[in-house]
Amino acid sequence: MLVNTDHRTTKEEFLDDFSLEGDELRDALDKIASINQWLGGNKVTLDGIKQLLKGQPKENVISILDVGCGNGDMCRAIAELGKKEGIQFTILGIDANAYAVNHAQACSEFYPNITYRAINVFETEFASLTYDIAVCTLTLHHFPDQEIVQLMDLLTSRARLGVVINDLERSALAYRLFQLICFVFQLNNLSKEDGLTSILRGFKRRDLEVFSKQLQAKNYSINWRWAFRYQWILKNR
Repeated sequence: MLVNTDHRTTKEEFLDDFSLEGDELRDALDKIASINQWLGGNKVTLDGIKQLLKGQPKENVISILDVGCGNGDMCRAIAELGKKEGIQFTILGIDANAYAVNHAQACSEFYPNITYRAINVFETEFASLTYDIAVCTLTLHHFPDQEIVQLMDLLTSRARLGVVINDLERSALAYRLFQLICFVFQLNNLSKEDGLTSILRGFKRRDLEVFSKQLQAKNYSINWRWAFRYQWILKNR
């Protein structure tokens, strides 16, 4: 069967239900994080953070906002980067699913510079946050185009240094390879179906170029990265 990737699908994912909880959700979050690590996906976000930190004094405390933190895997990876590079990070992970936030907190008990909050990005509480860098890893594709522009406009206006997006390329080859990954990792149905839908909700370079123009972004870069990712960085400094 041919896989049509001409346009982003409007099909929703199971994880879009913020009331979802239980063992199947926890397993799905942990498997997503494991696959992301296995494919080297965390590096895309971490490299983006490093780019935004160029020229920043090392003694500065840098505040990071992780949008759609899931099980907190990226927050912990950023904390480890700080330890390795001698950078002082304060990290806030937010997710609209309270169960995911509780799971992330349980997984991060040995990281005192990480905190988590259950917040919907379209609530007033979120709009009041300030931070040096916002990161969004495998989360932006969950939103329709109009909400992406709304969210990105908010993030770029509130982030002192800039925003790092790490998300999926909408690709027929990526779709087929993920089917193989489902078999190798023995993913549950939630992870399998959501993963395939995620790819069809992912992006082409032209999509990100259009968003950048709508945001009137003056300093941004869009780069393809393994494995079938786009790194989209918007700089404010």
